[in-house]
Amino acid sequence: MPDIDIDFADRQKILDVIPHTRATIWDDKGIKPHNTGVYFVNIPTIPGTDQSAFDHKVADQLGYFKLDFLNVNIYTQVKSRQHLQELVSTEPPWYRLQDQQFVDQLFHLNGHYDVVAKLQPVTLEQLAACLAIIRPAKRYLLHKSWEEIYDSVWTKPQDDQYYFKKAHAMSYAMAVTVHMNLLHSSQ
Repeated sequence: MPDIDIDFADRQKILDVIPHTRATIWDDKGIKPHNTGVYFVNIPTIPGTDQSAFDHKVADQLGYFKLDFLNVNIYTQVKSRQHLQELVSTEPPWYRLQDQQFVDQLFHLNGHYDVVAKLQPVTLEQLAACLAIIRPAKRYLLHKSWEEIYDSVWTKPQDDQYYFKKAHAMSYAMAVTVHMNLLHSSQ
């Protein structure tokens, strides 16, 4: 099954108007609602709840399609669709990534200044690779050249270590550039 994430300034606004079932996580700590996963298909539920009767990984194997609706706070600062288009089409201030205080304010990069400072991204694809290298499965690439990074940053690891697929990393990189432009214009 594909892994689809949809970002919202406030996901609850859409969930309040569309019938859905919350995904469920079953682990060694028990059964709990998935933080972001929802189903818009008829799936069995735990009686008396709005939660799926299956762990989300089992539901995936059974063919149930889950969407992840994510709250992304930066979008509360976007005034309109046109404003978002302007933020997306504006070249971000890449030089600001040399400033730890600036980086520590950024979505997904806060707390990872060491990676950003080492790699010094100046393109969307380099920023996406930085986001991937922050994750454990690709951290070993931190001291490699960009050529070496691109050779393996998007390959699935052999073990189960957490990593970013290229589609996720590129999407998050775009969100980071939007956030960079929002912060830069407000300072």
